[in-house]
Amino acid sequence: MSSRVTVATLREMKAKGERITMLTAYDALVARAVDAAGVDVILVGDSLGEVVQGHDSTLPVRLRETLYHTEIVARCVRRALVVADMPFLSYGVTVEATVRHAGLCVKEAGAAAVKLEGGALRAEEVRRLADCGIPVMGHVGTLPSWIHRYGAYRVQGKTLEAGRAILEDALALEAAGAFAVVIEVVPPGLARVITRRLSIPTIGIGAGPHCDGQVLVTQDMLGFDTGRSTRFVRRYETLGARMAEAISRYAAEVREGRFPDATTSYSDGDVDWGSLE
Repeated sequence: MSSRVTVATLREMKAKGERITMLTAYDALVARAVDAAGVDVILVGDSLGEVVQGHDSTLPVRLRETLYHTEIVARCVRRALVVADMPFLSYGVTVEATVRHAGLCVKEAGAAAVKLEGGALRAEEVRRLADCGIPVMGHVGTLPSWIHRYGAYRVQGKTLEAGRAILEDALALEAAGAFAVVIEVVPPGLARVITRRLSIPTIGIGAGPHCDGQVLVTQDMLGFDTGRSTRFVRRYETLGARMAEAISRYAAEVREGRFPDATTSYSDGDVDWGSLE
């Protein structure tokens, strides 16, 4: 197994032009599979609100739930950098609260870093976290936690003025001490400029091919029916349909008396169980 991925590893990868891979995980099964596949970064995303909990946004996720899922993932991972995605209002209220909540993600749940959404508005919080030794991954462009402000999940930075604001947000995060920045759902040309201007890695999602790395929600790229449908997802499997078909076969065999059978039952041995009737 190759050595553990660290913040320094990602900086070195950008310097060498090596693409960074990142996927989500919320449980032991997926965390082990993603880690064994050699993915560099595992994000315990606030997308668990939609993928695991069945909500229609990321907003309802509680800090205690992030801590719970992060602890599970961190326990199972041997190589990848584990990043805890701080949920809505666990940051952005006071700097002290942000430090306290991020500290729980690292000290108690075992994350190696945290992620929070927003650009220049988050600079002071990022600076304080960095001063405390907590690596921070920023997040600019489309911000899922701002869904009520947008009115709908849509592309951001479509004009030069809007794009310049997102670039300035990314630069502010870098200056504050962020080790990487996620760029979500912006025009590819804007993501290219941001990636060239930053000395820290950029991780794209719906931002085209020019970022230093890419991230997707694992259940989306595996083809599970999570209720999420977005243009930027490429489905590498159709596990949702295959799982449904397997469950249907199981149910049919139980109803028809074909499961369990002799091959899936233990031996009675020499005992005459009929004497108990």
